[in-house]
Amino acid sequence: MSQPVKASARFRKICNEFSTILGGTEHSITKGPVCFVTRNRKIRASVLGRRSTSPLIRYQLFSFESLDSSGRALCLGETALFQNQVNQLLTNLRKNGIKVTAVHNHWLFEEPRLMYIHWESIDNPIAFAKKVKRSIAFLG
Repeated sequence: MSQPVKASARFRKICNEFSTILGGTEHSITKGPVCFVTRNRKIRASVLGRRSTSPLIRYQLFSFESLDSSGRALCLGETALFQNQVNQLLTNLRKNGIKVTAVHNHWLFEEPRLMYIHWESIDNPIAFAKKVKRSIAFLG
């Protein structure tokens, strides 16, 4: 049986709001504490000629941790997207002051071509969630 993760009521409240803003389908607090939020995009894709609805293909992941007394934390995000959406997301994230740290593929022989973008910021988690929500809104 897993032990409950120690997190303050403040951290838990922020995690719940962070998840709600980002439209998380699930969220949890893991050891650290780390607030971890998942969301799945509606992506129709195949790998090696087989249709896939795996969360590995269509996920969005968000987290924050190391919350300091001023309310700022290490905030991270990642999403799957179509190749033709990459430049718009890069532009949106950068306009919101968020550092893009990686753009890459995960799969071979997928159709359509999927890419994955990672980003990071030291920010208030709620402000970060709002910036990310604006940045990814066009993805649907």
